[in-house]
Amino acid sequence: MDDVVQMKAPVDTTPNRRLVGRLAGFFPILLLASLCIVFALLSDRFISVNNGLIILQQSTVLLVAALAMTFVVVNGSIDLSVGSTVALSALAAAAASAHMGAYAIIPALAVGFVCGLLNGVLFAYGKIPSFIVTLGTLVIYRGIVLLFTKGAPVSISDPGFLHAYATRTWGIPNSVVIAAVALLMAAVVFNHTVFGREVRAVGGGERVALLSGIPVNRVKLGVFVLCGSLCGLAGLLQSARTMAATAQLAQGLELDVIAAVVVGGTPLTGGIGQMRGTLLGVMIIAILSNGMNMIGMDPYMQNIIKGAVLIGAVFLTIDRTKILIIK
Repeated sequence: MDDVVQMKAPVDTTPNRRLVGRLAGFFPILLLASLCIVFALLSDRFISVNNGLIILQQSTVLLVAALAMTFVVVNGSIDLSVGSTVALSALAAAAASAHMGAYAIIPALAVGFVCGLLNGVLFAYGKIPSFIVTLGTLVIYRGIVLLFTKGAPVSISDPGFLHAYATRTWGIPNSVVIAAVALLMAAVVFNHTVFGREVRAVGGGERVALLSGIPVNRVKLGVFVLCGSLCGLAGLLQSARTMAATAQLAQGLELDVIAAVVVGGTPLTGGIGQMRGTLLGVMIIAILSNGMNMIGMDPYMQNIIKGAVLIGAVFLTIDRTKILIIK
């Protein structure tokens, strides 16, 4: 009988490789600092308290949605429907705001929960790849928004809603405070709970996790439910920021969300990731967009720059010693 040879990715333990690994870990911080220096040199208005608050306010929706995506990516999956879920949740918040005021957060979270539940059931128990499931629900959820809005915006004028989610307290936007609380809670769940450890275990090796007694399908379902719920919160914040829900709201958000997660150092291969890395990734995307707008860069060129930054970040940070085959 022929000997069975098990192929493993070669592990390079040379000092140069270890140095490159350390530098890759600091890449998000170095990129963030470089962007701040470049835009500060190109625009006198970039370094200011007011612009800092604007950047924070602009990044709240992206941050909350990216926190949701981090759980999904670390679990070894992907969710392409986050933008449509945010839009549908924003529509629910806008429609309920006239009657419920600040309590419109309830239907927004409920819609996000249901969207995530549907994604999770089809993926975990229907055994449909997450890419296909969320690609389909991306179209479905956006279609529901178009069906109800008929292309017309649903305005928000309730003072209680706007006071809770669109104003500032002691000069700090309320949306920033809400996003900060979401970040803290997500970090606690990810780093200090059994569920967080199970998410990383499933993403690192689903078969091993199953043999270890981890309820893999339940974890997969929980990840998508959590993702949908956080996207519901992001939809609420987006509707408060624009004071309306529109058919085009959050269109393309999923691309910025994935970019923020990956640039922050979370690989799409799953198993590893950090919430602080996602925070850095969000700030990089937000500062990149803000800085390019401030210097008057062409909007079409901005998309090219964002794409180049995403590819460059993956090229510089991916650990090729742990991946034998790139598909």
